[in-house]
Amino acid sequence: MSWNVANKVCLITGANTGIGRVTAIELARSGAKLILAGRSEERTRPVLEEIRAAGGTADFLPLDLGEFASVRQCAEAFLARKEPLDLLILNAGLAGSRGLTRDGFEVHFGTNHLGHFLLTCLLRERLIESQPARIVVVSSRAHYRPKKLDFDAVKMTTPSVTGVAEYGVSKLANVLFAAELSRRLAGTGITTYSLHPGVVASDVWRRVPWPFRALMKLAMITNEEGARTTLHCATDPGLASETGRYYDRSAPKRPSRLADDAALAADLWRRSEAWCGCRWG
Repeated sequence: MSWNVANKVCLITGANTGIGRVTAIELARSGAKLILAGRSEERTRPVLEEIRAAGGTADFLPLDLGEFASVRQCAEAFLARKEPLDLLILNAGLAGSRGLTRDGFEVHFGTNHLGHFLLTCLLRERLIESQPARIVVVSSRAHYRPKKLDFDAVKMTTPSVTGVAEYGVSKLANVLFAAELSRRLAGTGITTYSLHPGVVASDVWRRVPWPFRALMKLAMITNEEGARTTLHCATDPGLASETGRYYDRSAPKRPSRLADDAALAADLWRRSEAWCGCRWG
């Protein structure tokens, strides 16, 4: 790793499995202080123990991104620690599910986008106080698939069998969010990045029905390969002057036409604020 993350505080969501786990372990090896936020402390414990056994520092905070109340509790618990926040990695993702979140949003959109949007808003001041800081949003090349962002559909239950189309919409929202975030944080010393980690054979696909799941995983890459672009965005010193860009295979890439639409990003932001009940600044 190139950027010196030693003693920097990193909050990462969804680090108990997959690329999140690899990312957390690699950052800890370089001396970062990890806060792993997720739904299950029991499932996260093996990662915590691995990091601590190697001499690293890692703690757990409960977080259910599909429930606004849980997101608020997680943010409050972090802020109560009175620590800086040098690196925020929005890694957790849900795929292949159906239904609504507890707050009434399509489960992929509500979890993958709105949960992370609210968490970032609540941690805004701490990030600014900690600058220079980075926010890394794990998206997907699936964001190229949607032909539009239907703001009515994201408030309805998942219509498709596999949830793949809805997952793509949530990943589009991730890229739009990171880009708009960079504009709203201009001049603060905080840089933002969204990325495609590769099509990874991770636990994110656990709810895709059989045999679709088995067939999908045949051409996927490993978690270690998938974590490379996240780590690049989180640590490379050459990216300190870049913000709001989308990355694939550790290199900038032009996102989809919709993801590059600043007006759409601003509209999504305004609606997300209203839906989450969180004002930015």
